[in-house]
Amino acid sequence: MDIAISRKIIQICDDKIAKKGNNVGLSFYAFFANRNDNPKLLMQVAEWWIKKHKLDHFEKAVKVKAILLKELL
Repeated sequence: MDIAISRKIIQICDDKIAKKGNNVGLSFYAFFANRNDNPKLLMQVAEWWIKKHKLDHFEKAVKVKAILLKELL
């Protein structure tokens, strides 16, 4: 997945965790504005979320962040 969106997702996960704690869940839609202004990027993240990692619609932010950090290493 693109490094820029990976960093954005990690930042959003950090923000959600800071506000709501380690049990906060989110979906891949949390990384996008309410408008579908970048369908190519949305599909890239959706495929990463659904096809590659077989994640449920809502997952713990700490889990998503851990997966991304592992991939970035």
